[in-house]
This record gives sequence, structure tokens and C-alpha cells, in this order.
Amino acid sequence: MTINFSTGGKPPADMLAITEDWLREAAETLAITVQAIKAGEFGRIKDSTDCIKGLKVAVALAIEEGNRVEKLRKQVAGAQGTGEFDLDAARDEIGRRLARLRDAGTG
Repeated sequence: MTINFSTGGKPPADMLAITEDWLREAAETLAITVQAIKAGEFGRIKDSTDCIKGLKVAVALAIEEGNRVEKLRKQVAGAQGTGEFDLDAARDEIGRRLARLRDAGTG
């Protein structure tokens, strides 16, 4: 029999959904910029370029931080075990120790 213990807490943010929203907003900004260029307005080019560069940095940073958090979670889980309590293994260990005590005698 195996019992799984959970550390609880709220689930992590869905980074894929957040990133998709950011990319959608960047695409909208880019489309507006293209329309402005076609109309002869060139002032929005720098704004769009800065927006896309900022988005790229933000996504990379979010992914990097997510990887760090996941690495720390794995380290903590490794330090505390697998988070599972195996009653069959515990029963076997208790039996092994009792047998050693029996073999040792009353002293």
C-alpha cells in the first residue's frame, strides 16, 4: 500500500496561457504599426520594436525563473524523500529489526 502526501498550496500559474496572451498583444501592436506605416506614419516603429524586445526579455525571464523554482522543488523533494510512504517496505523493515532482536537473545 502506498500513500501519497501533497505539499499543498495553490497551483502554479499557467505560463503558457500567460505567454500566449502576451504574444497576442504584441501581434496586435505589430499589426497596428504595420497599418500606421502603410498610412505614412513612421513614429510607431520604435514603440513596436521596444514592445517586442521587452516581451522577449519578459518571457525569457519568466521561463528562467520557472526553471529555477522547479529545480528547487526537486531539491527539496529529494531532501525529504519521494513524498510517498510505503507501508509494505515499513512492515518488512520492522520484521527485519524484530528478527535481529530475536537473534540477539535476551543478553
